[in-house]
Amino acid sequence: MEQPNDNIGTKNDLVLYRLQSAKSDLKSARILFTAKEYKAANNRSYYAIFHAINAIHALNGKSYKRHKDAIANFNKDYVKTEIFPRTMGRKIGEAEEIRHASDYDDFFIASKAETERLIKVADEFISLAQNYCMKQLKIDQE
Repeated sequence: MEQPNDNIGTKNDLVLYRLQSAKSDLKSARILFTAKEYKAANNRSYYAIFHAINAIHALNGKSYKRHKDAIANFNKDYVKTEIFPRTMGRKIGEAEEIRHASDYDDFFIASKAETERLIKVADEFISLAQNYCMKQLKIDQE
C-alpha cells in the first residue's frame, strides 16, 4: 500500500521556506563577517540572494537547477520588466562574480569593505524579495 507523502507543501510553503533560507544564509554571512571570514561570508551572502531569487521563481511554479539559469530568468522576468530595479540586477551579477572568485580563485583575497557591501546588497534584496512575495501571496506583513 502506498503511503501518503507528508512532505508535500503548498506553493506558499515553498516561497516562505526559501525566504527563510535566504534570511538564515544572511545571518550566517554576518556571523562569518564578524569572525573576519570574508570569503565564507561572501558565499553565504550570495546564497542568501540566490534563495530569495528562488522564492520569487516559486511564485510561478518555476525552478532552476543551475544558478546561471535562475539568475538569467530572474533578470529577464523581473529586472528587464522593472518589477525589480535594474541597479539590483547589476548588484546581483556582481555578487555572483564575487562569490565565484571567493569560492574558486586560489589567490582571491576578499576585502572587508567588499564583503560588507555584499552583505548590504543581500539584505536589501531579501527585503525587496520578501515584500514582493508577500504582496503576491496576499500575506499581510506586520
